[in-house]
Amino acid sequence: MKFLIITGMSGAGKSLALDHLEDRGFFCVDNLPPALINKFASLCQHSAQDKIAVVSDIRGGEFFQSFYSSLQELDETGINYKILFLNASNETLVRRFKETRRRHPLDEEGRLLEAIKKEREQLEGLKGRANKVLDTSKLSVDKFQQELDKYFGFTDNDYRGMSIALVSFGFKYGVPLDADNVFDVRFMPNPHYVDSLREKTGRDDEVQQYIYQWPVVTQFYDNLFSFIKFLLPEYIKEGKSHLLIAIGCTGGKHRSVASTLRLRDFLTSQGYSRVKVQHRDINKD
Repeated sequence: MKFLIITGMSGAGKSLALDHLEDRGFFCVDNLPPALINKFASLCQHSAQDKIAVVSDIRGGEFFQSFYSSLQELDETGINYKILFLNASNETLVRRFKETRRRHPLDEEGRLLEAIKKEREQLEGLKGRANKVLDTSKLSVDKFQQELDKYFGFTDNDYRGMSIALVSFGFKYGVPLDADNVFDVRFMPNPHYVDSLREKTGRDDEVQQYIYQWPVVTQFYDNLFSFIKFLLPEYIKEGKSHLLIAIGCTGGKHRSVASTLRLRDFLTSQGYSRVKVQHRDINKD
């Protein structure tokens, strides 16, 4: 089990780091009180989760004082953990708080810079315990994410953990409003007009064989797969972690269902492991 503790200066990017790691398959928890770190880590050892990331920081108030004892408990129980400490210059932190209009957790008198200096003093010892200290002062969001990927050894194959939802639908019932891409397969020969296939669906082998036999369908799939193969890595480069692809025919029962299943098989063959299929209108008249 990989157990990562993210801490550091308020405004240095802890929430952004947590969001990025969640997209990379980590189970993430924000603002976990230090006193609960050991109990939570022990619980995770008995679960199916093997990549865990938690944020614990000065927001815990008086609970934060138990951080060092919690780390000692982790050492005693033999749980393998790492600490990522996010840092930034005072000037950068002041600017970020001013831009977002957030209140610093230690700023009780309206003196932001003094609150930042106080936090830095309190975290100095913890910074020395960190496995990795990352200064985000001059990092763009993209560069910050790249630095995280580099540290954790993420490769191109890890990006194939992108969550992809495939939805078949009938145009007469409306296009899914949350679709990122919509493909229309109403040009395909329609099994609805074949008596022996009318009551079946695109899940049935007979319907699939009927649809797949046509050269125009084969050509469409070749072009679709080529397009999708190009498109997904470009989405991932832009930080997109969830994608919904909708494929529609007239009623959402035959052609769209078979095509969605065909696309699922292609994506699986390309190494995309988080692919879910929904046939929205398959049971409608």
